[in-house]
Amino acid sequence: MANDLADILSTLNDLIETCKDSQEGFHAAAEKLKDPEIHTLFLQCYLQRAEFAGELQAEVTRTGGDPATSGSTLGAIHRGWIGLKTALAADTDLAILDEAERGEEAALIRYIEALRKDLPSDLKAIVFRQHHEIQQTHRTIRELLERHHTPSTDLPMAGLR
Repeated sequence: MANDLADILSTLNDLIETCKDSQEGFHAAAEKLKDPEIHTLFLQCYLQRAEFAGELQAEVTRTGGDPATSGSTLGAIHRGWIGLKTALAADTDLAILDEAERGEEAALIRYIEALRKDLPSDLKAIVFRQHHEIQQTHRTIRELLERHHTPSTDLPMAGLR
């Protein structure tokens, strides 16, 4: 049971780090966005991920573990890359949406990995619900990204983003 418990706590802490990474990423990106609709969406996502992290932290504590309290080093590196990319991009909103989509894809992968593990049913239900909501956000970001693409992005050098 100790090994199972350690695996459960590790899985939940990985998801907490993922949520914290997303939370920090959405917050940093929202400050740089020009489009008010996308800005509002990213602030909502920031709050949603804070809620997700808090919910998972409470479960780790309830299960007897020490919850993660921050994001990962990889997440911090990704946010640095977003900062550089947006500083160099002609269309910062497009660059931010592009990176947000990548971030959501990474979060979905982590959630799918967690759902494949042998979690207790109550925890699996929480992870499943959060996964579903992240899928919805990913779809919304993808739709915004497709809407935001302009014919000027079809130029030969546009693929270098």
